[in-house]
Amino acid sequence: MGRIGTRTGEVMEAIRRRMANRQLSPGEKLPSIRSFAATMGVSPSTVVEAYDRLAADGAIQSRPGSGFYVSGAMPPLALAEAEPQRDRAIDPFWVSRQSLDAGAEMLKPGCGWLPADWMPNAAIRRAIRQLARADDGLLADYGGTRGSLPLRRLLARQFADEGIAAGADQILLTASGTQAIDLICRLLLRPGDTVLIDDPCYFNFQALLRVHRARIVGVPYTRNGPDAELFAQALAAHRPRLYITNSALHNPTGATMTPQTAHRLLCAAAAQDLTIVEDDIFAGFEPEPSPRLAALDGLSRVIRIGSFSKTLSASIRCGYIAARPDWVEALVDLQVATNFGGPSPAAAELVLATLNDGNYRKHLDGLRRRLARVRRETAARLEAIGLTPWLMPRGGFYLWCSLPDGRNAADVARAALREDVVLAPGDVFSVSHSASGFLRFNVAQMGNPRIYGVLEHAMANTSSP
Repeated sequence: MGRIGTRTGEVMEAIRRRMANRQLSPGEKLPSIRSFAATMGVSPSTVVEAYDRLAADGAIQSRPGSGFYVSGAMPPLALAEAEPQRDRAIDPFWVSRQSLDAGAEMLKPGCGWLPADWMPNAAIRRAIRQLARADDGLLADYGGTRGSLPLRRLLARQFADEGIAAGADQILLTASGTQAIDLICRLLLRPGDTVLIDDPCYFNFQALLRVHRARIVGVPYTRNGPDAELFAQALAAHRPRLYITNSALHNPTGATMTPQTAHRLLCAAAAQDLTIVEDDIFAGFEPEPSPRLAALDGLSRVIRIGSFSKTLSASIRCGYIAARPDWVEALVDLQVATNFGGPSPAAAELVLATLNDGNYRKHLDGLRRRLARVRRETAARLEAIGLTPWLMPRGGFYLWCSLPDGRNAADVARAALREDVVLAPGDVFSVSHSASGFLRFNVAQMGNPRIYGVLEHAMANTSSP
């Protein structure tokens, strides 16, 4: 916001948002300075400065002795500027929309990314300066169909360290991790095909599978990974085409699959000709590597996907797919058809330069230490108000917590949203809607102590069965 103070900017943004979604109409009087200061939790002088700046911009008008009023005719309603629809059904899209569209005043302990100031921004800025000196072709041309060869070679070296023999020709760069799954679904699924997912699992897996009109079957997730016996039973009963999972630092539970569970899953998959999509997006947060299905399988029936949005930048979009060669060839054609080439060459170059930056490894080491401390502190504060972690994860930034007294997480989330706090209620992660007593917390987004007060208030005003 330039030189505008953070609190002043938040007040200005709140007024602009009310104007955009018609809570304030042309000619309508704005809230009094004292009342809006109380609403925003700021000093009256901050509101005075915000109103004066909005008046200087022509958005509002001052009428001496009367107050401030919305100026002239309003522009057409811009949906992207309006607040998220807060009374919509709490479904797999709910947390994403509330978090992505949240204004500056919103607190987001339910979102799925780190705060901006936790990211390697100095390294990214160095990469941007380096990019500015690149050849015109990199800045202006389409990218190759497989994406940056140097970045694919770097990924191949990383895979080799895990025991995965995959050359650069077996790796396809994509516009994001989500696009990677979308391409795989386009290649391997037809409407009506069955897909297994963990229950609970990352809610956007469900959302994307619904777009592809797949039949979704959930397998209960345990502290050791999916329930191996029920997994085998689901394979026999439903003959699914795909199984999509996180094997390390599972979203939302934070659990890690054991070697025994991984072995049983792969044996069952081989017997039923099942393809597994392993999303490895949280690998960088592990203190030491855990078993990977892709490494145990050798990319025969396992497809590895990932991206850099959690540890590097969610703004610089770039993902990848590692798979057997014939599937990669088919996926290349699909990416040409849907994206006309690989990801942005500029984005891939920024990712490559940041990964090669001498300080990136130090960034990851520091991130893991910081998260370990914050996980412990957050777990203790949540337990003090009655929210119990299901387990203490080995790494990452999620805590999967049960509510006290059988309270419903969706009701708590709605109550918190009225106080500008976005939570992640359990049933958005559960295809069977069996997680209504859970909330997922992002410990890196829990720094504002107001969150705990809002949680206590929301739980106190939510009835138990």
